[in-house]
Amino acid sequence: MSAPVEGQAPAGSSGADLRALVEELHPELIGIRRDLHMHPELGRQEVRTTALLKARLEQEGLVPRVLPGGTGLVCDIRPEGLPADSPLTAFRADIDALPIEDAKPASVPYRSTVPGRAHACGHDVHTTVVLGAGILLARAARDGRLKRAVRLIFQPAEEVMPGGALDVIAAGGMKGVERIFAVHCDPKVEVGKVGLKVGAITSACDRLVISLDGPGGHTARPHLTTDLVLAAAKTAAELPTALSRRLDPRWGVSLVWGRIASGSAANVIPQHAELEGTVRCLELAGWHEAPTAIEELLGQIAETHRAKWVLDYHRGVPPVVNEADSVAMFADAMERRFGPGRVEGTEQSLGGEDFAWYLEEVPGALARLGVRSSGESGVRDLHQGTFDADEGAIAVGAELFASLVL
Repeated sequence: MSAPVEGQAPAGSSGADLRALVEELHPELIGIRRDLHMHPELGRQEVRTTALLKARLEQEGLVPRVLPGGTGLVCDIRPEGLPADSPLTAFRADIDALPIEDAKPASVPYRSTVPGRAHACGHDVHTTVVLGAGILLARAARDGRLKRAVRLIFQPAEEVMPGGALDVIAAGGMKGVERIFAVHCDPKVEVGKVGLKVGAITSACDRLVISLDGPGGHTARPHLTTDLVLAAAKTAAELPTALSRRLDPRWGVSLVWGRIASGSAANVIPQHAELEGTVRCLELAGWHEAPTAIEELLGQIAETHRAKWVLDYHRGVPPVVNEADSVAMFADAMERRFGPGRVEGTEQSLGGEDFAWYLEEVPGALARLGVRSSGESGVRDLHQGTFDADEGAIAVGAELFASLVL
């Protein structure tokens, strides 16, 4: 069991009391994280996870509200005497797992017990961080130390499209929220530190499926039909290149294929072909422009080869664009709680994160939470079955969140 990361708790009883309570809660939070890790659930299937969180919040006298879909929940903490319309500071956790095998050794006691399911992106850590902060703030509210209203958001289905952030927003989960914060595990950052960046910290990510159709025929007579395999090959090769010349290169738009399928025999020209891939964009402007540009270019390429075409474009997420004041609040709270040198810069990732949808509603920021053990060699990357986190990060994240409103 990892110990809480030590730092320079601020002088005065409130700072010292918060650190002491974090240290007292830490073993329980680790136990909850390990329980979640052993019982991973996929997006919009997080029934057990939701029930566990609901029960623990109710132990603190809180009244969590399960989302209409039956998984995920929202829970408010309002100090007594505060007006009902007081603005809320929100903390968001994502609670779903990934459909991959847990590849940690069998000797790891909290290894996933569900075949083909694993918390390989750290969502169990995110969930426990927000739960821990909620417990700290609920107790602060009872003691008269909490002066702001807080909303805890435990969101389902971050790993699917469309993501569960839209479920939360549709259910009114952002009503009254003034600012929102979240963390995401980063195995490149040492435990006890966070990575911060003003502006875009993730990328937009969409998915597209292209269907190409023709009458089919014999490979001896391609001139009498639509050579559909050639049309698919040309689309796969030319569309990404043409897109890079159509859009501003500073937007960082990237179309990459993950699947091409067509045909079943060497001497038969098929009637149908499919291409499937992702479009990632560094800038919001590129995300807005990409679908129209792809549709126009696809039409030109397909029609050159006499192929009928259909574009099925699935909007995923825009980039997470961190607001400067929220980043400054994160950095100030981190250094006040843990001392200087605990904040480092971070790169923009090409990964997608549906926390971006909340930032379309209100200002806020996503921080990269360090989960790499001190002295650990190598990096156990996200979305791999070997991923694990130094559990000292749970105490860091919970204390950081609590201090943002205390």
